[in-house]
Amino acid sequence: MIVTRPRAQADDWVRALTGLGVDARALPLIDIGPASEPEAVRQAWQELPALHFVMFVSANAVEQFFALRPQGTDWPPELAAGSTGQGTSAALRGCGVSQALIAQPAPGEPSESEALWRQIAHRPWAGRRVLVVRGEDGRDWLAQRFQAAGAAVMFLAAYRRRPPEWTPEQARLLDQALAAPQDHVWLFSSSEAVGHLRAMAPGADWSGSRAVATHPRIAQSAREAGFAQVVVSEPAVEAIQACCAHLELRAP
Repeated sequence: MIVTRPRAQADDWVRALTGLGVDARALPLIDIGPASEPEAVRQAWQELPALHFVMFVSANAVEQFFALRPQGTDWPPELAAGSTGQGTSAALRGCGVSQALIAQPAPGEPSESEALWRQIAHRPWAGRRVLVVRGEDGRDWLAQRFQAAGAAVMFLAAYRRRPPEWTPEQARLLDQALAAPQDHVWLFSSSEAVGHLRAMAPGADWSGSRAVATHPRIAQSAREAGFAQVVVSEPAVEAIQACCAHLELRAP
């Protein structure tokens, strides 16, 4: 399995999948860079006590936001945090935010903004101040829901996403996957990653390649790129292992 998450996360997933018996290797398709305006992130920490809710769009948003926490500054003890899925919630807990403060999709729900909104839409948002921590761009769907409910929404770019720079070994892995697609299964956790792959291998024929995607939108991006076999999985290593085995059984 080829894991395409950003470098640090890809390494963690490779270790976890390898522990379950999956032959996994990392080929990051997104590089995470620091915020263009780090001082804005540090200033946001000073303003946290005046907020009512902080929405983190990904684990990367959490990690980069907390990496710039000013010394001596703590997360306010009653400030709620929003998470789109298990990985983001785990990152928040790892940074010291209590699970009791974290709003997240219900068990069994997909990792997405829509599932999170179903859990928090009933809250009294009118007049509340909400901060959305994300990369330098992103979906505005959830922010629009907050605004429609009467909240004042602010955005903070805590990191930058950019195409990766591969080592020679990683570039060879792409060549191997193209030469022998039946021997590889791609794991996509971002439509942007699929787009970077298309840009880095222009004109490649993906019709014999197989992929696991962690959301239906990502799966659709993979199909549009030409992947013929794409299955959707929860973003959990056990579920991905099962999907990988399913694809292996269907292999010609």
